[in-house]
Amino acid sequence: MPPIMYPPPLRPGDRVAVTSPSSGVPAPLRERLAVAVAAVEARGYEVVTGRCMDGTGHLSAPAQARAAELTALLTDPSVRAVVPPWGGETAIDLLPLLDWDRIRAAEPTWLVGFSDLSTLMTPLTLLTGVATLHGNNLMDTPYRVPEGLLSWLDIAALPAGARFAQTPPGRYRSTGWDDYAADPGVRDLTLDAAGCWTRLDGGSGDVDVEGRLIGGCIETLCHVAGTPYGDVPAFARAHAPEGLLVYVEAAEDDPFTICRALHGMRLAGFFDAANAVLVGRTSAPDRPSLSRHEAVLDALGPLGVPLVADVECGHVPPYLPLVNGARGRVVLTAERRELVQTLD
Repeated sequence: MPPIMYPPPLRPGDRVAVTSPSSGVPAPLRERLAVAVAAVEARGYEVVTGRCMDGTGHLSAPAQARAAELTALLTDPSVRAVVPPWGGETAIDLLPLLDWDRIRAAEPTWLVGFSDLSTLMTPLTLLTGVATLHGNNLMDTPYRVPEGLLSWLDIAALPAGARFAQTPPGRYRSTGWDDYAADPGVRDLTLDAAGCWTRLDGGSGDVDVEGRLIGGCIETLCHVAGTPYGDVPAFARAHAPEGLLVYVEAAEDDPFTICRALHGMRLAGFFDAANAVLVGRTSAPDRPSLSRHEAVLDALGPLGVPLVADVECGHVPPYLPLVNGARGRVVLTAERRELVQTLD
């Protein structure tokens, strides 16, 4: 079984690079970007910002420029982590343009983010064996982390072999987003609703399951599942017989769209080796004839594995970062909800 390769842990003085492989930052939000950069610098890191940051459209630069910059940063030995300001819409255009051989040959570098960054991070782990960090984007980094959770900066500073646990706070943000233009320095997450993990598959027993973590945003990964960039079955074979903990989360699509996407991912083998599936909480509305939970159960119920929903791994704060490639253990009982990750 080929080992997962973990980037060296971040240490004070290390360089963290900011680039926008998808959407850049418009002028009214540049002050929030400065606050986010300062939050990283406050941890003792040097922050460098790339050229692909334009926010006047939905892309920060032409695809060739974005791919060249991301490749350069991931292969620069002086850069220890690469983090985007946030996701976007069409990072999929970078997949055939990245220099995968050059990235594979370089010393591993942390690639951090979520949403449209799943389109790049998950293939990076699948194609190279390098762990990637599905966690807060840069613009989220200044928020104070709720008790029981970690930030991406905490995890990226851990050495290979480290083991850490995260527990959900039992509260989440039910509606809306902070207005960074009006309050660029906001640091307190609004967690105004109570909510905990939910088992969807009808099982009555406790969940205590392990496997290699892999997954990301449904709306983006559904388009790479079954392609050379989303070959989860090959990844599972390489790490047999331990199996996978697959996690998925939806940004905004309605239950019908999510249901179709998950069916397609299942047919492409994305969940074949799943010992359990973790489903992120979403703010997308239910429909009269199909709820968000029913959409997941319709598509993934045939797997016959635990389906744990409302996990804090997506577009609804707070954020529970997950390391693609790490060994994970999910525990759900009447008294305990915990996700343990081991960087081995």
